[in-house]
Amino acid sequence: MDGLNVSIAFFFLVVGACQVLRWLSKRLLSPGTRGCLAREFAGSFQLCTSCLELRMLMEIGLWGGGFGLDVVLTLLFLLSAVHGASFDGASANPTVSLQEFLLLESSPAATAAKLLAQGVGTGTGWAVTRLYWSWELTQLHFIQNAIAPECSSSIRASLPHAAFVEGSCSFLFHLVLLKVRQSHPLCRVPALAATVTFLTYTAGPFTGAFFNPALATATTFHCSGNSFWEYIQVYWLGPLAGMLAALLLFQGNIPRLFQKNLLYSQKSKYKVPKAKVTAQAEGDKPQRKRKGGKSNSEPRA
Repeated sequence: MDGLNVSIAFFFLVVGACQVLRWLSKRLLSPGTRGCLAREFAGSFQLCTSCLELRMLMEIGLWGGGFGLDVVLTLLFLLSAVHGASFDGASANPTVSLQEFLLLESSPAATAAKLLAQGVGTGTGWAVTRLYWSWELTQLHFIQNAIAPECSSSIRASLPHAAFVEGSCSFLFHLVLLKVRQSHPLCRVPALAATVTFLTYTAGPFTGAFFNPALATATTFHCSGNSFWEYIQVYWLGPLAGMLAALLLFQGNIPRLFQKNLLYSQKSKYKVPKAKVTAQAEGDKPQRKRKGGKSNSEPRA
């Protein structure tokens, strides 16, 4: 269990360092694009380092550390909750940033800046975690450092099946995100953490259950077993298709592309009262009779 304690201390250190970075960005940077860049970088760095260490515990710790899958899943839920509570509005996920762009909540320049910051953050997180493993503080890190250069692909299914799994995970995740994104953090954070834990548990044996293109790129693209284009199909096109399907199902349209609702009819809240044609017609008849009576009553000699 010493290896698990060291990993937990590493998680606390990473989250603390990223919180300091967020605090400094609020003090020193403007709340616009520069502040957004710092938040996305910190969130992506925090997510990547935590994911790599947690995957190491899941792959090696189950037989080398003496703890079961329940410990890893509990850590995954807690880390997901901490990420959701500490990200300060950052998504650390390219598909979420693209979803905000399609919902007209982010400009093209801001979206491009977010994607760039996410890429740099995940790349830096990968490099820092590899450096941390090279110190070999525990037996688990020693094993991980020895096998890291010869890592194998996380795709353990046929290519269409793997792309479908990643797309389905992204679809369910974005549906939950769209449903709870306006909710109170006390409801939103546990809901998203439970969703991530469930999807990782069910889809992890097939693809690793990343449903995050930036995270998958830093984690598994350098591993042997599949080509770069196959990784793109599974870990980029799959989650992107899942996000678009979730957005279309939830909204009925994609605001950035077209305004017409394709799935749901929008009824007007206000009812226009119908004109009482019958009453008006009945009100006209006496007037016509009176006019006719006056015209017929002529004086006689």
